[in-house]
Amino acid sequence: MNVHRSYSEGELRYLKMLSRQYPTVQDAGTEIINLQAILNLPKGCEHFISDVHGEHEAFLHILNSCSGVIRTRLDQLFKTSVPRAELDELATLIYYPEEKLAQLKPRIRDPEEWYRITLHRLIELCRAVSERYSRSKMRKALPEDYAYIIEELLYTHGEEIDKRDYFENIISTIIEIGQAPDFIAAVCAVIKWAAVDHLHLVGDIFDRGPRADIIMDSLLNHHSVDIQWGNHDVLWMGAASGSRTLVATVLSNSIHYNNLEVVETGYGVSLRPLSVFANEVYRDCDVSRFAVKLTEAGEEGSEKDRLLSARMHKAISVILFKLEGQKILRHPEYGMDDRLLLDKIDYAHKCLTIDGVTWPLEDTDFPTVDPADPYALTAEESAVIDRLTDSFQRSEKLQRHVRFLYSKGSLYKISNGNLLFHGCIPLTPEGELMGFRLDGTERRGKAFLDYADAAARQAYYMKPDSPERKLGMDFLWFLWAGRNSPIFGRDRMTTLERRLIADERAWAEPKNAYYTLYENPEICERILKEFGLHGPHCHIINGHVPVKARKGESPIKGGGKLIVIDGGFCKAYQPTSGIAGYTLIYNSHSYRIVAHQPFVGRERAIRENYDISSSTDIFERMEDRQRIMETDIGRDIQERIADLRLLLEAYRAGVVTEDHKSRRQPLYQL
Repeated sequence: MNVHRSYSEGELRYLKMLSRQYPTVQDAGTEIINLQAILNLPKGCEHFISDVHGEHEAFLHILNSCSGVIRTRLDQLFKTSVPRAELDELATLIYYPEEKLAQLKPRIRDPEEWYRITLHRLIELCRAVSERYSRSKMRKALPEDYAYIIEELLYTHGEEIDKRDYFENIISTIIEIGQAPDFIAAVCAVIKWAAVDHLHLVGDIFDRGPRADIIMDSLLNHHSVDIQWGNHDVLWMGAASGSRTLVATVLSNSIHYNNLEVVETGYGVSLRPLSVFANEVYRDCDVSRFAVKLTEAGEEGSEKDRLLSARMHKAISVILFKLEGQKILRHPEYGMDDRLLLDKIDYAHKCLTIDGVTWPLEDTDFPTVDPADPYALTAEESAVIDRLTDSFQRSEKLQRHVRFLYSKGSLYKISNGNLLFHGCIPLTPEGELMGFRLDGTERRGKAFLDYADAAARQAYYMKPDSPERKLGMDFLWFLWAGRNSPIFGRDRMTTLERRLIADERAWAEPKNAYYTLYENPEICERILKEFGLHGPHCHIINGHVPVKARKGESPIKGGGKLIVIDGGFCKAYQPTSGIAGYTLIYNSHSYRIVAHQPFVGRERAIRENYDISSSTDIFERMEDRQRIMETDIGRDIQERIADLRLLLEAYRAGVVTEDHKSRRQPLYQL
């Protein structure tokens, strides 16, 4: 030890602050030992999911099953000793303990014996999935009511002769006093917690499916999660922030896909102002091009309901077209003047010219559009969209969910050598990073995504009605639909063309060059380098565009440097993809891509022990089992150890004085 070491004023200030947490040599030394031990534990399992699109039942099943991790462990432990049907039943019990127990209870002939066998198997599985964690971290994860008992069972092995009676007595007492059902549910929760250390949700929680709010509730309760915003998430974030344009977009999409349950039931937004307005103003209008899209059997409804929905859809779509035009006019820097279409309609000839091509229109019956000032809202339209926007802002549940999206989310994330984002890194056709000049400064690549992330936060956190907040809300719309936006990734969004033009050639939405060039390993390496990543086990992980597995497309691109995990949860996309998409598992041994078939539904899964049919492909193995020291958390811990060693040195040199009266708790308990 160098007793003559000198300390800067800043170092001394920091070490004195650190000494409050570790007031003695013994405290600092004990923590160094604790942290050093943690570094040698196996790296935790990471679970990557994308594009769940409101399909809450499928998402929760994938979450409960950990994309097959739990079933794989069950097979490893019991495949040779337990019949397949019993393993199927045990897996379903873990996924849905309360519901499965209720179903099984009338059929169990000998409840005590069944509980005994089941508890033994669950404890053995729990022990297996928790082996990568320190005892202190497991203790923090245990449910309060049963923490002591579960800990005793996990760390008391029944096969040890001197502990066998102790172990069995605990099991017997649990059954005897009628606590077995609750205890089983508690152990199942611990198993699901321990099977996956961290969840990455790579965008698009909202839209298409029925109940994105249920998905958000589950994420709020998840022990460790981050979110990379998708274009549909940004859409709802903007609506919650008070963007009238994005409120209109949310409602236009939701009505079009006959998916108002999340709006009305999930978030308590009343659509009465829109329905009254639409019935009055569009009563005598042609609304055939705005008919609701029916995707499920039994969704037809009455003729009156379908007509009202079409009127509402047309009313809100016209409001949307006007508001989008206002944004484009307000922001010439977006470079989207060619998307100003309402003023290009030729009402006399019922046609619209776009990029020099004239298209016949199926509908030009717009009673609220003034050809002389087509982007101006009528007083009635303005009142309707204001009331709807106010409802979005007053929805306590929606605001809670959006705050969570902002606190746990970002446009991209760098995690353990991987670059995660939803859409794309915009590229030119030549493979260069595309530049964006939005405030007089051109940015590209990482610099642009950092700017965009900060701008997106302005929409929610800046003072209401301030110029900064309005600019942020406009920018959220750019992220949603702007040309080559990193989470939209296309040249244009052709909503107006799809509603008014029958010829599908007018609907084309050309993708950014990224979606062609990402097959090139050099391009992927260049993008990774832009974000400071390099090495054999670094990857780009994104979703957004469904992988067409039916046509033989692989989710692994760029020579293994890029993985597309569009979840394919949305039923509307499954005919295109041929499957229900992909998830990714990254544990201490390997990267594993999991392809899923469509989910049969929660009720059938519980009743028939029906799991999602999945196939697994290990496409990259680690040379050696990865340990925490090789992860981002591990690097943080190593920095902490270095700081504590400095503190020890300062204590021993007398530069910082010990305080034996204080006590402390460990910072890290992994």
